[in-house]
Amino acid sequence: MSEFLDQYIKFLPGVGPAKAEILNSELKIKTFGDLLFYFPYKYIDRTKFYKISEIHAQMSYIQMKGVIRSFETIGKGNKERLTACFCDDSGNIELVWFRSIKWQKKNLRLNKEYIVFGKPGEFNGRISIVHPEMETEEENKLKPVGLFQGYYITTEKMKSRSLNSKAINKLQLTLINLAKGKIKETLPEPLIKKLKLVSLENALFTIHKLENTNDLKNASFRLKFEELFIVQLKILSLKHKRENKFKGYKFEHVGYNFNTFYNNFLPFELTNAQKRVMKEIRRDVNCNIQMNRLLQGDVGSGKTLVALMTMLLAIDNGFQSCFMAPTEILAQQHFQSISKFLQGMNIEIGLLTGSTKASERKIIHKNLEYGKTQILIGTHALIEDTVIFKNLGLVVIDEQHRFGVAQRAKLWQKNDFIPPHILIMTATPIPRTLAMTVYGDLNISVIDELPPGRKPVQTWHFFENKRNQVLNFLHKQLENGTQVYIVYPLISESEKMDLKNLEDGYIHTKELFPNIEVSMVHGRMKPNLKEKMMHNFKTGKTKIMVATTVIEVGVDVPNASVMVIESAERFGLSQLHQLRGRVGRGAEQSYCILMSSYKLSNESRKRLETMVRTNDGFEIAEMDMKLRGPGEIDGTQQSGIGFDLKIANLAKDGKILQLARDEAAAILEKDPKLLTDENNILLKNIMRTKQADFEWSSIS
Repeated sequence: MSEFLDQYIKFLPGVGPAKAEILNSELKIKTFGDLLFYFPYKYIDRTKFYKISEIHAQMSYIQMKGVIRSFETIGKGNKERLTACFCDDSGNIELVWFRSIKWQKKNLRLNKEYIVFGKPGEFNGRISIVHPEMETEEENKLKPVGLFQGYYITTEKMKSRSLNSKAINKLQLTLINLAKGKIKETLPEPLIKKLKLVSLENALFTIHKLENTNDLKNASFRLKFEELFIVQLKILSLKHKRENKFKGYKFEHVGYNFNTFYNNFLPFELTNAQKRVMKEIRRDVNCNIQMNRLLQGDVGSGKTLVALMTMLLAIDNGFQSCFMAPTEILAQQHFQSISKFLQGMNIEIGLLTGSTKASERKIIHKNLEYGKTQILIGTHALIEDTVIFKNLGLVVIDEQHRFGVAQRAKLWQKNDFIPPHILIMTATPIPRTLAMTVYGDLNISVIDELPPGRKPVQTWHFFENKRNQVLNFLHKQLENGTQVYIVYPLISESEKMDLKNLEDGYIHTKELFPNIEVSMVHGRMKPNLKEKMMHNFKTGKTKIMVATTVIEVGVDVPNASVMVIESAERFGLSQLHQLRGRVGRGAEQSYCILMSSYKLSNESRKRLETMVRTNDGFEIAEMDMKLRGPGEIDGTQQSGIGFDLKIANLAKDGKILQLARDEAAAILEKDPKLLTDENNILLKNIMRTKQADFEWSSIS
């Protein structure tokens, strides 16, 4: 970018060693460039002044002119505060300080005109401003700020060391004055002209010293585009590199096993979505390049069946497959369902988990090494060094975000020369923009329809005053022979949150349904007891399961058609959707009942309204990302791409992301290694960023 921006932040006037250490430890700002790319999160219009009579407690930050008529110190010790009466020709307002009281008293001047800036609040029926920013008219004129003042996120530690938002703003303006003419371009000139982008220097200066909102639009577009463009350039170049470097086994035969299963053992006709996905997979595994495909689809959409048919393709071409699940319950469930699918076919299936006995392990290891076992299903136990395949051709990973990247890498490395094909499955719908970023180097398939006969789950939201109505409904459902889940957010009493808790809920449920067997499951149970409780529910011995979110993944009970989620406002949107996926797995109409308190935040209300309105996992995922932000969505922390976006927002900038991906793809198509003179600037840009974390994404 430029040698100027590589200078250590301690050398910037106004910083020094002590503040530099805080900026580094709190915000990871080490250089001039780091500071310049630390952007404000909002702007305050410093051109508008309010009369005191116009001010009320619900307003955001405001600015006013007036004089201080009096001030006094009230209280002692920790309760000491300084209050001042600030007046203009329309009235007066109280200014309050709890810190730096001596310094404030020393510098306050009676009857001198000040410009006061701060956020109004209400205390004891009076409007006041706590810790306002104050400056004289003369100081304001000398200050080199834009008409709109940027506000920067800071920490309590920074504020205690005089590094609040105002101080960061001042440092940015100092840096801008020093940086004029020293910021080099980081994008090729043809791309800048094609998209009519403002220069990098112009964009950075505008973002920190804003004069009008039109300039902000152009500056933020330039910075967002470049940030997303570089991410996409990395991802797509990695994909290109992998496809050229890693050859894959060619599954060219659609043979006896695949055809026999398809013609004679398929339990129901494939949906059009499943057929489309199978074509995409067959195209991948038939072209001598390692497949890396992400398969998305809601719970019950038929992902496991697609995975099984892909494993049959591997068998027809002389290769073994392994299927890794995140929990023992889920691994056993997959083993049982796949064994049932293949009943009557001469295919050897193995199950390997942490609880597999040593004597059984020896047999599994031997059969695997000699090629007798064609499909191995298991948990983390599959990645142990003692697990040796004769010829592993396909790896299926279920709910992959529950595995660390190093664990996934071990499976990938089970072959010495040619890596196996990779099929990743997830029932957690991933928003399109997030998928393009986190999984941008993978090919993505989506099963977006349910098998015939499945009915969408009906979802209702009730407050406490409707509890008797809900109980009557549960009694009727149980009388009709269905089973019920009741999910709680906690295991035991919480002093901080007024929530229903599991243990009390279990006792209360037994009292409400005295003639019905009830089981309880939570994450702190011993594994064998948890297995027993889940087995009892699955076999119908118990009719109600009271549980925490431990059932989010794992339990498959087609007869369970009702789920009640207590304190539903405490759950995330994607978690609610995952929980709802536990019902609706049979042909009967299923129901999800969301119980909540009356006091709901706007965000909680939107979550519950979304759940009632739609069963579309992708619509829910988009809403979840808008409410929570992309960094908190499941899986992104372990995805392998540490995309720490500084200005772009995946929830809002989808169009810019698509443009960035298209432009990156077009450049790489003509110049895959970025060796031309005009693209060399991009190669340098990529080389400047850390590669270590990014390379992990090639593991899928």
